[in-house]
Amino acid sequence: MNDLLAANFEDIAKSAERISNYIYKTPILVSHEINEKFGANFFFKCENLQRTGSFKFRGAINALKQLNSDHCSTVVATFSSGNHAKAMAMSSKILNVKSIILMPLDAPLAKLESTRKYANKVILYDRYVDKREKLLKNIVETYGAIPISSYDDYNVILGAGTVCKEFFEEIKNLDAIFIGLGGGGLLAGSSLIGRKLASNCKIYGVEPQFANDGQQSFNSGKLVKIETPKTIADGAQTQCLGKKTFNIIKKYVDDIVTVTDDQIIEGMKIAANYLKLIVEPTGCLGLAAAINNHGALNNKNIGVILTGSNIDMERFCYLTNASSNQD
Repeated sequence: MNDLLAANFEDIAKSAERISNYIYKTPILVSHEINEKFGANFFFKCENLQRTGSFKFRGAINALKQLNSDHCSTVVATFSSGNHAKAMAMSSKILNVKSIILMPLDAPLAKLESTRKYANKVILYDRYVDKREKLLKNIVETYGAIPISSYDDYNVILGAGTVCKEFFEEIKNLDAIFIGLGGGGLLAGSSLIGRKLASNCKIYGVEPQFANDGQQSFNSGKLVKIETPKTIADGAQTQCLGKKTFNIIKKYVDDIVTVTDDQIIEGMKIAANYLKLIVEPTGCLGLAAAINNHGALNNKNIGVILTGSNIDMERFCYLTNASSNQD
């Protein structure tokens, strides 16, 4: 085990202790019906039941706790399609830190309304036209804010890694784990802790088929940037992995796979029908990949992180009903 990995493991352990009084230790569910249907033993880490409805709260509260303790700033700024925005807004409210959030015009209403409830200011932009990095830079300069990336921030990565710290400590014999991939914070943090606690477990990142910048980067060994992709998984509409996350992912992740939007919807239906859970499209990336690769995973122990539940119910019903009507 190299010194860098050992140090990061200790940092994730410290992060877990730092945020323990703020987060929920989410349950790990098992469905015998899913196991029988797909011929493997599935374990579902339900971060869709986390505070603010996604794993993002872990990274947000961890990052702000560090800023707060260091007295670096009383204003933070970020951009996000929704889950990080909501997590940052809630965390800033809890810790009495002012927050300014950039969100896309087409963000799910459930995410937008929750963010507006807790943030000091929400600014909307067109994700297909505007350059969010430039907009964020203007906010930082105007308000003297500290920018906090939704994925490419060390403390955000460490906070996200606490998901798999809990997972691997409770389920010790996983053969593989499937983790949704947008900017890479969760996958990076999970791979760091995975290589310490579950060295024999294969770690797979999962992207939408037409948002596979991470897969392209992983295969080429260098960061690849794409046009803003169109997919129902709004949390994975990133153009490029972060530099910090990519450096970790390329070293510790086994592979990155993709799923179609139809496969994501099928995952949503399976989570609803068998686990009785509402999971947003991005939250089902890992589930979609796991069930569509089950032939190679027969009788294996498979971990899946259900990363979020923030979807408008009208949208959820439309997607799952539209899929049913096509069957």
